[in-house]
Amino acid sequence: MSKENKNPTQEELDKEEMTVDLELDDGSHVTCAIVTILTVAGKEYIALLPLAEDGENTDGEVWFYRYSENPKDPNEEPELGYIEDDEEYEAVADAFDEFLDTAEFDELVDDEES
Repeated sequence: MSKENKNPTQEELDKEEMTVDLELDDGSHVTCAIVTILTVAGKEYIALLPLAEDGENTDGEVWFYRYSENPKDPNEEPELGYIEDDEEYEAVADAFDEFLDTAEFDELVDDEES
C-alpha cells in the first residue's frame, strides 16, 4: 500500500487509485480501493471499497477499519483493526457520509465553475 499522501484529494484518487490487499478470516484475499482516511474522535479510520476480480465494485459496499501508522517508521506498513463497538462504527459511518457529501458538493462546485 502506498503511503505517500495520507489524505489524498479526490483528483489524486481519480488519477491513481491506491489499493490494499486484505486477507479475510476465511483465508481468502480481497483487493480494496482506498477511499479515504478519516479522523473521528482523535482516532484514524480507513474506508475501503472491496473490488471484484475485474477491479470494479458493483454493490457499493464500503468497509471501515481502525487505521494506524508507526510514527517512528513511516515506511512500515500501516495496521488495520476491526471496529467492534457499534457506537464507534456508527460515528465512523456518519463521518464517511459527511465526507461523501463534501466530495459531492465539491464536485458540483467544480462542475459549475468549468
